[in-house]
Amino acid sequence: MPKRQSRKPERDENQAAFAAKQRVIELTEGNDATGEPEKRAAVFPMLKRKNPAAVALGRRGGLQRAKGGIEKIDPARRRAIASAAARARWAKKYQTDHD
Repeated sequence: MPKRQSRKPERDENQAAFAAKQRVIELTEGNDATGEPEKRAAVFPMLKRKNPAAVALGRRGGLQRAKGGIEKIDPARRRAIASAAARARWAKKYQTDHD
């Protein structure tokens, strides 16, 4: 049994450049090496879909958690949090309008 070569034979730089040029021509013109138009397969991209029931359940749980958390905070602290959030929103709007 003959021994396998440890590595592939090196490709000539000119051959590599020519092959790259031919590939670009094929991609831009839509022709293969025979000169006939390329037939493209119908490929549809895979969309990442979420289970609507799981999304609804997660949203419902998140809303309940947020509501319960806010009810536990005293009104003065709640007002401070809301004021800080409003200042941050206005500062952000002011920066984008005047930059």
